[in-house]
Amino acid sequence: MSLSRRGKVVVTVLVVLALSGAGVGALALTGKAPAPIQHVFDAATGTTHGSPPPTCPLTGTPAPGGRVPRRPALAIKVENAPEARPQTGLDRADVVYEEPVEGGLTRFIAIFQCHDASRVGPVRSGRMEDPDVLVQYGRPVMGFAGGANPVKKAIDRSGVVDANYLVAPKAYVRDDARLAPHNLYTTTAALWKAGAKIAKSHGAAPRPVFSYAAEVAGKSRRVAEVHVPYSGYSDVYWRWSAKQGEWLRSHGTVPHMLTDGSQVAATNVVVLEVRVGTSSIVDAAGNPSPRVTLTGRGKAMVFRDGRMIAGRWSRPSLPDLTELTSRSGDAIALAPGTTWVELVPTTVPVTTSRKAA
Repeated sequence: MSLSRRGKVVVTVLVVLALSGAGVGALALTGKAPAPIQHVFDAATGTTHGSPPPTCPLTGTPAPGGRVPRRPALAIKVENAPEARPQTGLDRADVVYEEPVEGGLTRFIAIFQCHDASRVGPVRSGRMEDPDVLVQYGRPVMGFAGGANPVKKAIDRSGVVDANYLVAPKAYVRDDARLAPHNLYTTTAALWKAGAKIAKSHGAAPRPVFSYAAEVAGKSRRVAEVHVPYSGYSDVYWRWSAKQGEWLRSHGTVPHMLTDGSQVAATNVVVLEVRVGTSSIVDAAGNPSPRVTLTGRGKAMVFRDGRMIAGRWSRPSLPDLTELTSRSGDAIALAPGTTWVELVPTTVPVTTSRKAA
């Protein structure tokens, strides 16, 4: 059967009364079976009426306006030095990775797809593990403030679309109210536009990297606080807020705030224990750049709904997705919503508590 460009197909779904409580109730009250459900596919818009709405691939939540945007994932490197705080735009990202960098600092890879952000930053330079993280997201656009030559070569080899501020200068602005180099900002609209021009294509939405489910499945335990002590600069706490239904982030006892006055929050926090060595790249102070290994396997902790599921992560090769499995070998599903992934060196002791400090 062929479809015209504006054609519609009506699919009749027979409801099996034995499996439908609503159907049984209707039959008992009226003596008649309920009318069959009709799903209408509109070939012109690519939407299906009468079925569950499409979901954002990187959050598992309903797509805004009922349609997943036809655009690739967009990764932006955001600084996390104390001088960079408060940051802007992290609350609009679908997924955020935190990675160790030089001198005990960490840096973020904020990944956007379903939502826009009118301001993101401060934007800083890339690192060797960035393309290793990003290749599982298809061919994403990457916005960053340059980087060492080995980093830029690694990004180019990976197929990630390089839209750094030297390649696409019009996509970035300096904020004179903040001290350099902590004052470079961008927008998602500007980087998607620049990426489409560089790649000569608007790209396609990425495949889901994680799986999602409304309820926690399998063995879990209650947790109110997660402590990830990267360093004195990045002494990370995630505390569960039952009122908000989210994990709230702090550095030590200081809430991690954004420029709009909101606290950094996440639906899911995923801790991946990773092997970290050193690369040949050093910063201006002589600190070697860490090199994170993102293939193989290691311990994983998934925090959602005020609970922790312990397990393992595995990723045989870089093009593969990072799989999360429980200790019993079952796949771990995240709660629909935003996710922060903590790439934690095996030497950093992650602790949890049933009561927040």
